[in-house]
Amino acid sequence: MAKANKQVICDVLMDAAKTDKDVVVLCSDSRGSASAAPFANAFPEQFVEVGIAEQDLVGIAAGMARLGKKTYPMSPACFITARSYEQCKVDVAYSNTNVKLIGISGGVSYGALGMSHHSCQDIAAMSAIPNMRVYIPADAPQTEKLMRALLKDNKPAYIRVGRNAVENVYSEDDCPFEMDKATVISHGSDVTLVAAGEMVKPAVEAAKLLEAQGISTAVIDMYCIKPLDSATLLKESASSRLVVSIEEHSIFGGLGSMVAQVIAQHAPKKVVCLALPDEPAPAGTSKEVFTHYGLTGEGIAKTVRENL
Repeated sequence: MAKANKQVICDVLMDAAKTDKDVVVLCSDSRGSASAAPFANAFPEQFVEVGIAEQDLVGIAAGMARLGKKTYPMSPACFITARSYEQCKVDVAYSNTNVKLIGISGGVSYGALGMSHHSCQDIAAMSAIPNMRVYIPADAPQTEKLMRALLKDNKPAYIRVGRNAVENVYSEDDCPFEMDKATVISHGSDVTLVAAGEMVKPAVEAAKLLEAQGISTAVIDMYCIKPLDSATLLKESASSRLVVSIEEHSIFGGLGSMVAQVIAQHAPKKVVCLALPDEPAPAGTSKEVFTHYGLTGEGIAKTVRENL
């Protein structure tokens, strides 16, 4: 059943808060968008509402973390990674505080609100900060595994999720997960597809289309954008003639740039980066925008055929 990843985050944190009073959720007038209202209602003493003040959101979360709290500030990805960039860099990462920054409604999932609310630069921006890890889970089962793993460590991280319910790539009973290690969904010898977040599902769909046409296709779910699992990338793409990255992010500085850098340095071969071009994405639903830019199963398969 399709479920929004942000709802899964709230569910996991509510479960943790029952026994751990140090778990604190903070919002910037975003509890509705973040699906965090149930947490605020159930644990009012472990919830902080700062209003529309994203810089304060991150600064307060960092201060509470220095006092031993496990803080989870939630805000639209477009704001928490842009308006609060200095606080993310200095208060959280440089100070190495136990803050897990939750960017909700990431990528183009705000749809008709357009460029002001799209976050198509956040992978590049957050990955460039020393001490900052970056994760983009694909679906509900993987989001749950990731959040439970993050509850066990005390290092900074940025987690980006979309706004809407997403179809599952995995099931609750079959969701392989290892922290900071990419998930290999399928092996192949002709082409390797590397995707993250909501792009994993269309990558899997593209692989099925390509396999039906006799093109052996590997699919890597690189949910761990930083630290990037270079070892798995190099192993799975060793025999491939082509590597294709797929992401809901600007063509500059995201997953594709990282994949191309690793391949160029260690095992040079053709790399094609499927991403959002250097232009404001048109207003529309996520599905409409993905279709427009070829970020669908059919679009990815077409790109592969054209480049093999």
